[in-house]
Amino acid sequence: AGEEEERGGAGESGREKRAEEMVLPPYFYNVPEMEERKWRAWFVPLIVFCNVMVMMVEMFVNECPVHGGGRRSCFAGFLGRFSFQPIRENPLLGPSSLTLEKVGALQWEKIVHQHQWWRLLVSMWLHAGLIHLLVDILSLIFIGIRLEQHFGFVRIGTIYLISGVYGNVLSSLFITKGISVGPSGSLFGLLGAMFSELITNWTIYSNRAAAISTLLLVIITNLVIGILPLVNNFAHIGGFIAGFLLGFVLLMRPQFGWIERHSLLQCQSTSKYKLYQLVLWVTAIISLLVGFVVSFVILFKGVDGGEGCHWCRYMNCVPTSKWSCEN
Repeated sequence: AGEEEERGGAGESGREKRAEEMVLPPYFYNVPEMEERKWRAWFVPLIVFCNVMVMMVEMFVNECPVHGGGRRSCFAGFLGRFSFQPIRENPLLGPSSLTLEKVGALQWEKIVHQHQWWRLLVSMWLHAGLIHLLVDILSLIFIGIRLEQHFGFVRIGTIYLISGVYGNVLSSLFITKGISVGPSGSLFGLLGAMFSELITNWTIYSNRAAAISTLLLVIITNLVIGILPLVNNFAHIGGFIAGFLLGFVLLMRPQFGWIERHSLLQCQSTSKYKLYQLVLWVTAIISLLVGFVVSFVILFKGVDGGEGCHWCRYMNCVPTSKWSCEN
């Protein structure tokens, strides 16, 4: 009876483990031999909380019934001071472009000529509207929680912040006559880091196809949102590039053979990292530093990157009969 109970307990444990693997996001690799530290995720929930609070501040400052032509012209006027701008002006259910500019939106003129460099950091905490906020929060939770649990808040926080700033720098090079907001550069930085982490730690992933499918789904969703007014697709691209390079630097793991020997306290005849991992690490650091220096120098000089690429503006906003991209 004792043996049956023991086997039954083992069976239940196996079923629970399989159920857990089905619930966990597919980009999470499952290597039982790897005894790694699990971090408590607090950075991502903190970012979510801050984004919600900042959105409330935006709507408080906006005050559509007063600055938008009366409560009847506002969407969801019953919300009073927190009601949204008309759909024709902001289809994402948010404040006006003037309000976003006031509270710190990214704007080339103010950054280059008025030296308001703080906008490169502040704008990544702003959102164009409620829909924009919800999409970013869901994507951040879906991606960021598991990453933070496996790599810790220091590395994930570094990727999030640096990717956001670099995304805004690239955006400022191409968007010189409008404003933009959003942490999408940071979000795409995490996606880029996941791609590079998948590449540099290829041998320890259990389901590579599912990992790639998950990344593509989130990327496509955010790119579609990015062609709407007031959302910054250039920040997506810049953030992805920065996160992709940072992933090679910060998320590199020892190869499986070394981990197994290290855990058994055997003679380590296997090197900790593969040669290609080290090559990618060095290449990523050099590329990241060069990219930052060149981008900042070009931005300091006030160069308009859109002058040589007239169609690039459609990567950021596509006009329709429902809204315009001019303002």
